[in-house]
Amino acid sequence: MSLRISTNAIYEAGTTQLNTLQSQMAKTQMQLSTNKRMLTAADDPIASARALELTQTQSMNTQFATNRSNAKASLSLVDQSLSDVSGQVTDIQALIVTAGNAGYSQTDRAALATELEGRLNDLIGLANTSNGTGGYLYSGYASTTQPYSQTTQGATYQGDQGQRTLQVGSTRKMATSESGSAVFDAISTGNGSFQALASAANTGAGIVAPGAVTDRSKVTGHDYAISFSVTGTPAVTQYSVVDNSVSPAKDVLKDQAYTPGASISFDGISLDIKGAPNDGDSFTVKPSEKQSVFTTVTDLIKTLRTPADGSTGKAFLANSLAVAGSNMQNALDNVLTVQASVGARLKELDSLDSTGTDLDVQYQTTLSGLQDLDVVKAISLYSQQQSTLQAAQLSFKTMSGLSLFNYIS
Repeated sequence: MSLRISTNAIYEAGTTQLNTLQSQMAKTQMQLSTNKRMLTAADDPIASARALELTQTQSMNTQFATNRSNAKASLSLVDQSLSDVSGQVTDIQALIVTAGNAGYSQTDRAALATELEGRLNDLIGLANTSNGTGGYLYSGYASTTQPYSQTTQGATYQGDQGQRTLQVGSTRKMATSESGSAVFDAISTGNGSFQALASAANTGAGIVAPGAVTDRSKVTGHDYAISFSVTGTPAVTQYSVVDNSVSPAKDVLKDQAYTPGASISFDGISLDIKGAPNDGDSFTVKPSEKQSVFTTVTDLIKTLRTPADGSTGKAFLANSLAVAGSNMQNALDNVLTVQASVGARLKELDSLDSTGTDLDVQYQTTLSGLQDLDVVKAISLYSQQQSTLQAAQLSFKTMSGLSLFNYIS
C-alpha cells in the first residue's frame, strides 16, 4: 500500500521545519550575544525563580552598602565634633586650675571669666553643629531644629531624645546621630554617686572634697547635712552628720571631733573637709544629679566674677572651683564615652562593609552559575544548528523541485 502525500503537505511540513530550525538558531545566537543561558523564565523556571530571588537580595545588599556609606559620613561628623568638644572641655578644665592660683587678683579672675564666656559660646556652637544637609547633629529626630539656645542659666535644649537610625545590614539597624541631651545635659554632678557642697551661708574657711564611695552596698542615696559647732576656750570644733531623708531626721554621727583633712565616713561614703569651719557652718551630701555642661560653665563664670575677699571668700572660691572641676571631669568622661561608642559603630561599619563585599561576590558567583552561558558549548551548538538548517534548506529545495513534468518529453 502506497502513501500519497500532497504537494501542499510537503511545502507546509518543510516550511514548519525550516522555521523551527531558524528559531532554534536565532535563540542560540541571542544567547551568545547576551552571554545568558536563560532568555525567558520558560527556559529554566526553577533557575529563573532562584536568580530573581538572588538579584533582589543583591540589590538589597547594594542598598545596605549605600546606607553604610551615609552612616559613615554622619558618624564621622559626630566623631569630629565630639573631638572638638572634648578639646574645649579640656581647655576649660585648665582655666579652672588657673583660677585657683592664690596669687590671682579679682581682675585676673574676671579676665578668666571673659575667656570662659568665649569658651561657652564655642561649646554652644559645637552643640549646634550642622550636618551639612540643612539639619543639626545633636537635635535628635527634630533634625531641622537648632538644638540649643543660650540662656542666663546656660543653654536650653530644644531637640528631642531620639537617635536617627539606618538599616546597615539585613539584621542590623545603627544609630547615626546622638541627642544633645545625652552628650551635653546628662552630666553627673559630684563624683557620679554623690555630691558634697558647702552652704552659701558659711562664714568660715571650710573646704570640702568630692569624696568617694567606700562600700556601695551601704550607700543609701539619702540627703545628709554635716554641721559644725565651735565651742569653748580654746575653741573646740566638732561636727555632726544628720540624715534628712527620714522623718524625723536621724543622727548618723554626733559631736565628732574635727580634724582638718581627716576622713569623715558614714553609710558607705567618705569625704574630707579642710580648713577652719565656723560655728554654724554646714555642708550637704546628696545623690548626684544630671546637670548641663553649659550650666556648669555659666555658674563658673559667675563664681569668678564674685569677689573672693578674706578667708570666707577664698573658701567659697575653692569650693566652687572644686565643684566645677568635678563636673567638668564628668562632662569630659561623658563626651569620651559617647565618642567611644561612635568609634565602635564606625569600626562595625568597616566590618559590615567587608562582609557585604564578600556577600556580593558570593551572590554574583551563584547568579553566574544560574544565568551565564557555556560559550564553548553554545558555539558548538550554533555550528551544528547552522549545518542542520543548511542541509534542511538544500533538501527542501531538492524535494520541492521534483515534478513529473520534468520527465515528460
